[in-house]
Amino acid sequence: MHIDFQVSPERYKHWSIRVDGAMATLTMDVDEQGGLFPGYELKLNSYDLGVDIELYDAVQRLRFEHPQVKAVILRSAKDRVFCAGANIRMLSQASHAHKVNFCKFTNETRNAIEKAGEESGQFYICAINGTAAGGGYELALAADYIVMVDDGSAAVSLPEVPLLAVLPGTGGLTRVVDKRKVRRDHADIFCTLEEGIRGSRAVKWRLVDETVPNSKLEGRLEAIAGDFAAKSSRPDHGGGVELTPLDREITDERLKYKFLDVDLDRKGATATFTIKACEPPPPGSAEDATAQGADFWPLELVRSFDDAILHLRANETALGTWILKSQGSLENVLAFDTFLLTHKDHWFVREVLGYWKRTLKRLDVTSRTIFTLAEPGSCFAGFLGELLFAADRGFMFIGTRDGDNRPEAKLALSASNFDIFAMPNDLSRLETRFYGEPESLEQARALIGRELDGEEAEDAGLVTYAYDVIDWDEEVRLMIEERAGFSPDSLTGLEANLRFPGPETMETKIFGRLTAWQNWIFQRPNAAGDDGALKRYGTGARPDYDRERV
Repeated sequence: MHIDFQVSPERYKHWSIRVDGAMATLTMDVDEQGGLFPGYELKLNSYDLGVDIELYDAVQRLRFEHPQVKAVILRSAKDRVFCAGANIRMLSQASHAHKVNFCKFTNETRNAIEKAGEESGQFYICAINGTAAGGGYELALAADYIVMVDDGSAAVSLPEVPLLAVLPGTGGLTRVVDKRKVRRDHADIFCTLEEGIRGSRAVKWRLVDETVPNSKLEGRLEAIAGDFAAKSSRPDHGGGVELTPLDREITDERLKYKFLDVDLDRKGATATFTIKACEPPPPGSAEDATAQGADFWPLELVRSFDDAILHLRANETALGTWILKSQGSLENVLAFDTFLLTHKDHWFVREVLGYWKRTLKRLDVTSRTIFTLAEPGSCFAGFLGELLFAADRGFMFIGTRDGDNRPEAKLALSASNFDIFAMPNDLSRLETRFYGEPESLEQARALIGRELDGEEAEDAGLVTYAYDVIDWDEEVRLMIEERAGFSPDSLTGLEANLRFPGPETMETKIFGRLTAWQNWIFQRPNAAGDDGALKRYGTGARPDYDRERV
């Protein structure tokens, strides 16, 4: 079964959206029988990947379809239960790859919620009306403000260590100490208590922001939402942009979208992405772009790219090398890049740029080898140039081929490569590329506006190698074949370590720890073995642990 990341509100099983002026309510009401796979029930608002796919869609739609919404209240429809976290039965029967991809996607979705205030002026307030355990509390942690009812039973907890022998998604641990700034000894107690913490202690330890009696919850939520809305930069009025269904075709050999093809080579273990520029020039104004809606080329392209990344991560785990190419008018891509930079303060353009930023980050943390090839006819310019700098290696063709009338490959930098698309380490990809070489970064900045050929791009350090027609085919073939001969596990570790030099951030910690710690722990017998905690959870039998520390 292929996991599909495309969904829409009329097909939701687990979430609902209600919009009331500047405030929206996103309500979780998980259908127990609505699991993505058979064999488990989603009791107590526990979730699987299907629940989070809907949440991701809802977060995107709130940003694009409801520009007037400035504050979002995240809550549960179930009595005395907020969310019991990831479904344990699902985890116990899922493959290792699915568990890790699931954790990665949930953290990416929470990051999108977390950044919504800063990047979009849309703030999230979480209302905890009962149990918020594990991933349920992680969801609350993503919000800008957490209110919990004080009724003697509502509690927050990260019980994975005592109950399941795994980590609280790594995002939970990181957000507790880095974002909420919970004292480490308090966090140690909190993360080893099955029953969690409630009431005044939860406030004192900074696990929640405040508690209120049930009778005052609604009024308090409205007041908090009003305070956040008052500092939002989103427009008061104006129509949104509907995220209409993508035009796509998925077969065993190819994913085909209007502006993107992904060719799947199972024998060579590669997926080749070919991004296509749009032929018409950009619209005349930001209002005209908004009127184009989901057909606006940068938006349609990034939605397709995002969908393809998620599809391959979940459904094509053996295709370990992704090759990124582009085709089309370099000048037209630069014109769109200029348009986006010129109108970056308009709410719709800001959302398109934010979507590209999040999708490029999704590419950064994907456990696949990424090679980018700039060939004749390519259009790596401005925001599409980021795909060269996101790659583990970037190659550029010098000159042209006989009989090929496409223009020579050129690379064009713009201000967007320096100021718009920060990586998880909060540096631009060029800052990351030239970490420790500030002079190289400034030399690259001086090249803005020039169209660079392969030799010039290599001299500037913007690509790994540039080859002419004599060497290109052989060098590319050897690079791809060599990669296929290495251990995928060691490559995952290698790439995750090399991609984020420089400062550590909450995001790099979350995904680095997920790649290393949670990946390892999910395979250990203490968690995943027949006598481990995941398999014995709920049976009444205690897990049998190997007590040796590793």
